[in-house]
Amino acid sequence: MNNLLDYTLEELKVWMKENNENAFRAKQILSWIYKGINDFNGMKNIPKSLITKLEENFTISLPNIIEVYKSEIDGTEKFLLGFEDGNLIESVLMRYKHGNSICISTQVGCRMGCKFCASTINGRVRNLSSGEILSEVLVVQNYINERISNIVLMGSGEPLDNYDNVVKFLEIVSADYGLNIGQRHITLSTCGIVPKIYELADKEFSTTLAISLHAFSDEKRKEIMPIANKYTIDEILKSCKYYISKTNRRITFEYALVKDVNDTKEDAKSLGKLLKGMLCHVNLIPVNEIKENTFKRSTKKSIDNFAEILKSYGIEVTTRREMGSDINAACGQLRRSYINTHEIGGE
Repeated sequence: MNNLLDYTLEELKVWMKENNENAFRAKQILSWIYKGINDFNGMKNIPKSLITKLEENFTISLPNIIEVYKSEIDGTEKFLLGFEDGNLIESVLMRYKHGNSICISTQVGCRMGCKFCASTINGRVRNLSSGEILSEVLVVQNYINERISNIVLMGSGEPLDNYDNVVKFLEIVSADYGLNIGQRHITLSTCGIVPKIYELADKEFSTTLAISLHAFSDEKRKEIMPIANKYTIDEILKSCKYYISKTNRRITFEYALVKDVNDTKEDAKSLGKLLKGMLCHVNLIPVNEIKENTFKRSTKKSIDNFAEILKSYGIEVTTRREMGSDINAACGQLRRSYINTHEIGGE
């Protein structure tokens, strides 16, 4: 059975024609799904004969909500979602004045090996399909009965390691027949798979690209990010400049501050020199401490000093406000703790 969420409008139109149905029915069916109707019999303007065909050929497959944890600090909600094959992923809903944002996963686990991230500890289990990525948005939106207006692909997994499915997701979620979430309201975070950055740039989407940089030199970056052994910072920056030239979009550089590793004034000055003059901004992230490593977060004074030095180089800087710190809201933490205390497949 095919998951209907994996289909674009054009693909469903083709299926309709091949099955002797009117192509216009495709848009009607998808409009029901994106209104939250997950039962073919609830699609009131679809003929019974077509409903029978749909039931024989398709599912509308949404993950089960296994657990929901709500922060008492800021209202952030962490969703542990389970697929039919027993695999678990996490999505995080963050509420802001400008609307609801969701941080979603693109893979079960991750194989990038970044030392500060819990998602990658046991590697990648499998990719999510475009429909499975989309289903994270749908199931949370249905749960809260409110519209989600911003998406961040920054949960478990490396989006560009699942390139084809992620690109298809971006096309569907931003389409007027889909959830119609503008690409300018979508951020894709990558550790820097250079060839795929070029490919994504050539798509000329208006998606914001966020690069997990976390160091100013290749030597220092290799200490915390294995991807640095494959692609140099210089190669990443060249691909980012190409992305800017194709999309005219500002790049975000994410920098997780680790005490006594990459948070000194000299680190800040070197990063400032590296990025000076580029259409970018730096998002400083106090590192999430996990028991699997010895990384400690920088002091507030170090973070503030780091930000001021970058600003002196003309670089716009923000410090990420920690969300859901009381509910293990960092990538992979909840899934891992749940697996460790339950007999769950997929590991």
